[in-house]
Amino acid sequence: MVCPSCGSLVGVRDEKCYQCGRANPGLWGFGPVIRRLGTDFGFRELVVGACVTMWVVTLLLSGGGVGGGGNFLSLLSPSSQVLFVFGASGALPVFAYGRWWTLLSAGWLHAGLLHVAMNMYWVWQMGPAITELFGSSRTVIIYTVGGVVGFTLSSVAGAYFPRLPFLSGGGFTVGASAPVFGLIGALYHYGRKGSSIVKQTAISIIVQAALFGLIVQGIDNYAHIGGFAGGYLASAFLNPMSRERGDHTIIAFGCLVATAISIIVSIVTGLRFLK
Repeated sequence: MVCPSCGSLVGVRDEKCYQCGRANPGLWGFGPVIRRLGTDFGFRELVVGACVTMWVVTLLLSGGGVGGGGNFLSLLSPSSQVLFVFGASGALPVFAYGRWWTLLSAGWLHAGLLHVAMNMYWVWQMGPAITELFGSSRTVIIYTVGGVVGFTLSSVAGAYFPRLPFLSGGGFTVGASAPVFGLIGALYHYGRKGSSIVKQTAISIIVQAALFGLIVQGIDNYAHIGGFAGGYLASAFLNPMSRERGDHTIIAFGCLVATAISIIVSIVTGLRFLK
């Protein structure tokens, strides 16, 4: 196999890489298995399947609390109480209740049928192209970082920033749009570095999303801005012009495990809020 750090050929059970000195480059014999798994996380299927499942579960648990008023995005919306339990983020959960881990969980929850449908449409459309450019592991990392940075900015803005036209922080926020904007940010970074066609595609998506955010009320534009910045910086750090390494696969697994734990912790600690 190849060393996860430098890409040199190493034995599966070598104690160190003789090129870069990394200890246990074969990951104690598990390197080939991890490598095979990391080549295809089934990114878009994973995200769409998990998000739709979470939306259905939260909708069913909401019972009589299912919403449908406000704006068209809230059609068939789970109750705020159930979303809070499952890991909604924003100024209220993060700062008032100290639920900082919701920065990871909120991107897998949605506040309505159209909300989840639109976000999953973009994941389904962009997923194959992103994984082709970055690799499955780096795509998972970018998606996770975009969500965390997006919800961090939204939560901080909701707690401390003044309310501005088209820009108001999230007192209570959910949705995959923050990590999706992370993918857009990474796509834009890739385009700037290596492909004018990719750059033009990214700009087109940004313009569409910006117009939507300006026209439709209730859109968490701070989360979008933060997600874009997080994805751009993650792409710059991961260097998409280089090949994907074994280290990226390990980090991607860590991101998925941390996200799953954040949802479990949210539910366990939030059950006391259900009436």
